[in-house]
Amino acid sequence: MFENMQIMKMAESMARHAAQRQTVVSQNMANANTPGYKAQDVAPFSETYTEGADSPMRATRAGHIGADHMVTSSVMTRSDPGTMSPNGNSVSVETEMVKAVEVKRQHDQALAIYKSTLNILRTSVSRS
Repeated sequence: MFENMQIMKMAESMARHAAQRQTVVSQNMANANTPGYKAQDVAPFSETYTEGADSPMRATRAGHIGADHMVTSSVMTRSDPGTMSPNGNSVSVETEMVKAVEVKRQHDQALAIYKSTLNILRTSVSRS
């Protein structure tokens, strides 16, 4: 009954997406002075997470039948217009700091969804 709760899966996916995006943001900041480095980002969670019967089956682990790899959001070179340094680097430390705050908020939101769901479950089980 409680194994396949879609809200829990969504909260887990959101937290994993935030972790992956934080990794990309930290790599951008680490390479802020690397000549020729292009800033990268991950597609927004709303674009990568789909649910419902009309979506194709998704493999969440490499061991699943028909799964060749784990399903993750792809890292892409950011194409937003910004200033490019003379050495060809497109990383703006200020922009990356703002993105880091966005990622923290997304992770906090995933944890809040998870906690709220657990509280609702605890309340419903204790009243039965």
